[in-house]
Amino acid sequence: MKFSSSLKLNHIFRRLYSTVGQANGFLVLYARPNRTGGNRVGFTVSKKLGKAVVRNRVRRRLREVYRLNEHRFTPGWDIVVVARSRCVGSDFQKLTAAFLSLAEKAGILQ
Repeated sequence: MKFSSSLKLNHIFRRLYSTVGQANGFLVLYARPNRTGGNRVGFTVSKKLGKAVVRNRVRRRLREVYRLNEHRFTPGWDIVVVARSRCVGSDFQKLTAAFLSLAEKAGILQ
């Protein structure tokens, strides 16, 4: 993630969960403007989706989807992506399409 940083702090995640999110069968996306010049992105994968190997694979794939399309996002947003169970067995193209459609619905694409 060249132009973005990761979200690590729990209070920022909780603040984003209180906003209105966009959802589809694969993901839930929460977005909120921040006062920095770049984006901050966090990914959440529940233990319900599988053991650590499965969760880390989903997280890596979501991070890669964001990295490949980072230039399309408007700077200045905090973004949290929550993975749903259909995300585990899906192929990369469906995951990319789901992520970008939610970002477009949230109005954070250029």
